Amino acid sequence: MRLSPSEKQEIIQLVDRSADGVNQTLKGLGIHKSTFYKWYHAWTQKGADGLNPKRRTRQQWNSIPEEQKQLVVEVALEHPVLSPRELSVKITDEQKVFISESSVYRILKAKGLITTPAHILLSASDEFNTKTHFVHEMWQTDFTYFKILGWGWYYLSTILDDHSRYIIHWELCKTMTAADVERSVEKALNMAGLQNGQRPKLLSDNGACYIASELKEYLKTKRIISIHGRVSHPQTQGKIERYHRSMKNVVKLDNYYCPDELIDALTRFVNYYNNERYHESLDNVTPADVYWGRKDQILKRREKTKILHMKMRRILYATEKLNIN
Repeated sequence: MRLSPSEKQEIIQLVDRSADGVNQTLKGLGIHKSTFYKWYHAWTQKGADGLNPKRRTRQQWNSIPEEQKQLVVEVALEHPVLSPRELSVKITDEQKVFISESSVYRILKAKGLITTPAHILLSASDEFNTKTHFVHEMWQTDFTYFKILGWGWYYLSTILDDHSRYIIHWELCKTMTAADVERSVEKALNMAGLQNGQRPKLLSDNGACYIASELKEYLKTKRIISIHGRVSHPQTQGKIERYHRSMKNVVKLDNYYCPDELIDALTRFVNYYNNERYHESLDNVTPADVYWGRKDQILKRREKTKILHMKMRRILYATEKLNIN
C-alpha cells in the first residue's frame, strides 16, 4: 500500500514544523530518510503534482494480500491503544503473519483509523552512561508519590532491572525512609533468587533515604555497591523515570479512595508492563522476555515468519502473473 499525495504532503509539513529534528521524526513515523527526501525534492520542484505516484504497469511482488490488510484492521480495532509498531509485533507473534510497522501505519491510515501522524520522541541522553550487558548487573530504584483521597500521600518504591527493564519488586509505602528502601531491596533479592553470591549494583538519585548511613551499612552487609546519579540530572535514572511516566499516564487516570484500590491498579499495570508491553528499546520484546532469557528465541522466530511470508508473497505474485498471461 502506498501513501496518497495528500498524505505525503501532510508528512512533509509535519516534519518541516517539528522541533525534534528530521531523523527522529521520520523514525517515529517509520519512513526512511531517502524516501522522505525524494518526496520533499519532488514537492519543492513541482508542488503537490510532484507527489503523484508514477504509473505502474504491474503489481508489486510484495503487495500485502487483502485478507492480511483486513487482519490488521481487526486487530487494531480490538486493541485501540496499541501503536502501529506494537500492532506489527503482536500480529507477527500471535497470528504468525509478518506485516511491517510502516505497512500497518499505511493500512490504518487508509481506513481512517489514524487521523494524524503520531510519534514518540526519546532523548538519547535518557540513560545511564554505561550500558549493562546482563540481567542483575545493575538495578535502578526510585520513589514516586500518589495522593489518595482521604488518606494522604503514599510513596511507591520500585526496583527495576537495568538490562531488561523488568520490575523485580514494588511496594506502596506510607513513608520514604532508608528503612523502606532496605525492605524493598531485601524483597527484590529474595524474588530474584540470585545464585553464587551474585549481587547487582544499585543505582539511585541523591535523595535523603538513598544517601543515609543506615542504608549504606545495610548495602555493605549485602555486598551491594551503591551508585548515585549526578545532582539535578534525573536522566541518569532515565529508565525508571520513563517507567514512572508510562505508569502514571495510565494509573492516574482514576481517583482512588483507599490504598487497596491503588495497589490493585498498580498490580495490573506492572503485570502489563512486564509481560505484555512490547518495548522498542528491547527490540520489541517485553521486559519479561529479556529477564527470563526468551529474547533471542523470539527474534529468531519472528525472522523465520518474515522470511516465510516474503516467500509466500513472491509465489502469490508469480502465480497471479502466470494467470494473467
